Amino acid sequence: MPDSAQAAGRILVVDDQPANLRVVSTLLARNGFEVASALTGAEALEQALATIPDLVLLDMLMPGMDGFELLSQIRRHPQLQDTPVIFLTAAQDRELLLRAFDSGAVDYVTKPFIPEELLARVGAHIALKQARDRLERVARERQELVNLVAHDLKNPLSSVLFASDILMQAGCRPERIPRYLQMIHDSAHDAIGYIRRYLEGQERIAQAQGGEVQSHPAGLRETIEWLSQRYELQLESRGMHLQAKLPASSNTVAIDRRVLRQVAENLITNAMKYAADGGELTLEVRQGNAGYWQLCVLDRGAGVPAEKRRDLFKPFMRLSGMEDGLSSGLGLSLARQIIVGAGGDLWYEDREGGGAVFIIELPALAVPATAN
Repeated sequence: MPDSAQAAGRILVVDDQPANLRVVSTLLARNGFEVASALTGAEALEQALATIPDLVLLDMLMPGMDGFELLSQIRRHPQLQDTPVIFLTAAQDRELLLRAFDSGAVDYVTKPFIPEELLARVGAHIALKQARDRLERVARERQELVNLVAHDLKNPLSSVLFASDILMQAGCRPERIPRYLQMIHDSAHDAIGYIRRYLEGQERIAQAQGGEVQSHPAGLRETIEWLSQRYELQLESRGMHLQAKLPASSNTVAIDRRVLRQVAENLITNAMKYAADGGELTLEVRQGNAGYWQLCVLDRGAGVPAEKRRDLFKPFMRLSGMEDGLSSGLGLSLARQIIVGAGGDLWYEDREGGGAVFIIELPALAVPATAN
């Protein structure tokens, strides 16, 4: 009898003989499998596309669309290409059996079949598929984590590189040296903090709100001050003037302060790459919808072309053809995922008079932000 992992398997049984269909379906259902059935190839293909099965038990010789043609149709659909197919056949013809394997079948069972043999073959192939699916899921999650770590480290390491390059230049202004040294120290500390959180098995930053929000909620005034301190000199080196419009009060919002800084950093670094010709960048706080505050990043660049706005927050979407050797195109996608996960939203608007506005809107908190 299948184990619990196998019991979750969904099997599509295809046979033009109702009696055969009933016998096979009943046997599988009694042994814990979820079973769907079809009398024709066309019906089977429709069912398989509607709900992807873990395995297809397919009669080889059927009128109309036979098993070979149906298998060919199945393999044309990407979502079904890895679904194992076992032929049920009364034929003992060697050529037919070889053709079955050449067509992509993983196994065959001859009719009349022995129930124990059918269950053993079905169980083995479903177990293999489920193991493969688990490995693919682990590989996908690992790659997502690699992308996330690389993306989060890019901004602090870029700040370290910027400040160290300036310090190595002969014409560095002495009164600015302490600021550059502080930038290196703080950015390196941020990078180590990100690494520590991943090594400790923290949840992905896009989902890592929870207790952190209550311990270190973000004050928008303090966030703008931090961003100004970190990026004023970098913006200046790109020929951009930073204007920080500080609110009178802290305006605390329901997200961890480090997480909000990361999101805002992505918006600022995008402006540095794509809107430097506008000559300015503005950070300001606005009243949002009832119970919400907004942190806005405004520039005077070219804005986002209309044809790209629909895909602006999709993974691997880049704002333009410009490349810096580090961009993955994940920034806006991850940023929006983080903000939505915190109960807010992130969107783009054209700026009046030209330029772009990226708006982070988050729920307000009634408690003050903790001191840095």
